[in-house]
Amino acid sequence: MIGVPDDKWGEKVLALVVLRPGAAASEQDLIEHCRDRIAHFKAPRTVEIRQVLARTATGKLQKYKLRQPYWAERDRAVN
Repeated sequence: MIGVPDDKWGEKVLALVVLRPGAAASEQDLIEHCRDRIAHFKAPRTVEIRQVLARTATGKLQKYKLRQPYWAERDRAVN
């Protein structure tokens, strides 16, 4: 999950998901799954299903690379 710009709240939660091979889930299914398990204000309102996520050589997620396309047109990476 990453923070992306939002006009009303400043930032909103976006979930970037890579499904396991053979798995199937819709964006709405994933949002409902999160809402059942965590507080509604923490749950993502949008989900993007991707093939891969940017990782370092040791396997950690490179969140700054994942956030970059959403904040590219802004002067600051904070709203």
